[in-house]
Order: sequence, then C-alpha cells, then structure tokens
Amino acid sequence: MRVLVTGGAGFIGSHIVSELAGRGHDPVVFDLAEGGRDVRDPGQVREALTGVDAVCHQAAKVGLGKDFGDAPGYVSANDLGTAVLLARMAEAGVHRLLLAGSMVVYGEGRYECTAHGLVRPGPRAEADLAAGRFEPRCPACGADLAPGLVGEDAPMDPRNVYATTKLAQEHLVASWARATGGRGISLRYHNVYGPGMPRDTPYAGVAALFRSALARGEAPRVFEDGGQRRDFVHVRDVAVANAVALESLEPPKSAGVATGGFAAYNVGSGDPRTVGDMAKALASACGGPDPVVTGEYRLGDVRHITADSARLRRELGWRPVVPFAAGMAELAAGADTP
Repeated sequence: MRVLVTGGAGFIGSHIVSELAGRGHDPVVFDLAEGGRDVRDPGQVREALTGVDAVCHQAAKVGLGKDFGDAPGYVSANDLGTAVLLARMAEAGVHRLLLAGSMVVYGEGRYECTAHGLVRPGPRAEADLAAGRFEPRCPACGADLAPGLVGEDAPMDPRNVYATTKLAQEHLVASWARATGGRGISLRYHNVYGPGMPRDTPYAGVAALFRSALARGEAPRVFEDGGQRRDFVHVRDVAVANAVALESLEPPKSAGVATGGFAAYNVGSGDPRTVGDMAKALASACGGPDPVVTGEYRLGDVRHITADSARLRRELGWRPVVPFAAGMAELAAGADTP
C-alpha cells in the first residue's frame, strides 16, 4: 500500500514512516520540513496524491500554545489544512484516511460521584486554581469525584483552541466520508513520548519539557500539585497503532472499496500515571535533580484524562508493548531520532 504521510518528518510521523516501511508498505513523506510541502497548498497536495492508496494525516500544529493569539495559526494549520487535503483526496479518488486525533477532544476525563454517578464537571475556576484547589468537584453536590477511564463514546468538550481544532478535524473527516464513500479513522492519541520528541518550545509535551530541563541540570517544574493523571504511551506503540489501523482500511480482495464511514479509537498505554510520577521517573533515570512541584497552572489544562483503549485492542488487535519504566529510561538516554 502506498501511503502519503503528512507530517512524515515529524516526531510521530517519522516513526510511522519507519513502521510502514518495515511492514512492506510504501510511505511517502509530505512535510514542511522536507521541501516546504504544505497541506494548505492545493497544488502540492494534488501532485503528492498521485498513485497513493491511503493518507496518514499527521501534519498539525500541536500543544496548548502560548495565548489566544495563536488561534488563527492553529485553525489555519489544522482545520484549513485538513479541509484542503480532504478536498484533493475527493478529487483524486483516494478513499482511505487515518487522522492523528487527540484525547483533548474530551476535555476532562471520566468522573464518578458516589451520590450522582457519572458526572461532567465544567471548566475549573481560576479562583480555585489560584487557591490550590485543583480537583474538579461534583457539579450537583460539590463532593469529591473519582476519576476513571474515558471511552470513545464520551461527550466531546474541547477546552482550548488546539482541542477545538482537533475536534473540527474529526468532523471534517466524517463529512468527507459521508460525501465520498471514503473510510476514515481517527486515533485519539493520549500523551505520546519517546525518541525524537521536540524540545524547548512552548508547544512541546510535558515529557519533552522535563527532559530538556534535566539535560540542563535543572529540576523539572511540575505544575499544580503533580497529581494530574495522564496516560503516557510510547511513540513506537503509536506508530504500530497507525499501521494496524491503516491496514484495516484496505478494501476486501474480493470486492470494491468498502462503504464509507468514520470511527475513532483511543490510543493509550492502559497504565495511567500522574505527571508527578512521570517527572520522578524521568529525573531518576537521568540521575538529575528531583522535580519541584510549583503549584503553577494553565487555564485550559484539564485535571485527569486517561484512556480506555479496549475498543482498539478488541476491534483491531493492537497491543502496547513498551513499559512505562523502560520508555522513560530510553527517553532519559536522550535518543533524538527514531
């Protein structure tokens, strides 16, 4: 299968390219970093789609950003770029798409109140964050909540600009699938880490920021109280998930292109950890200073979001294989390329 990988020179994309090639596929890299190829350029996209069987769309502006002034850039890169790509795919008759989705579309994760069952807490108030009250409370009674694993059928509740653009990408793909008979899958990545992570930018993931601090001999600075729960999943496991999902989109050998449709899958390790746990593990593996819990916060951050990846395991047979401790040790070793 010849696969156009947008963002194929990036952190996750480069690992996907390696995984696809190792499985006997023919990945084609389309990336701003290689020849300045931009998914917002219809002509460049049209040319790149020649002879392609499927698209793996990883190109995106990622991270929470610095402030709301980043909004036009996020919408342009993520949503306009996706719309141009899908329009050219429709024109070229390319019917299979894998989208790099994100867990940020959920907002807060799954919470349960002993009195009111499953509840959806709203955005945390800045006054509470400033006072060090980081845990969401039951919106009905104000009681403590127990966080759990969020499934793909949870309501969508994006809490920042980046999250909003990621949800819009999914809506665009679903619309394209209905209109063209195409098939699309969104893999909702949780906190991806591993070799090749971007460092020292406002858009880098927390693991990369901690690793950069340790490389400078500085203590990782952990926001809030460090108790935020996340699912840290290794980039090689994510690359395998992409390959498995793309292969599932191949039409049956005895029939034509399958009926159009859209599906979403969580991609997580199934081993939730706190941000504080991750900082400690990385500092220990680096032999660096212990993390410092600062109490700082960012509006738009959510408290707990961890994945239920049972659907991906059940329907596509994917299994993560990189343990947390081994992955953190590899990240600490400082490997920068796949």
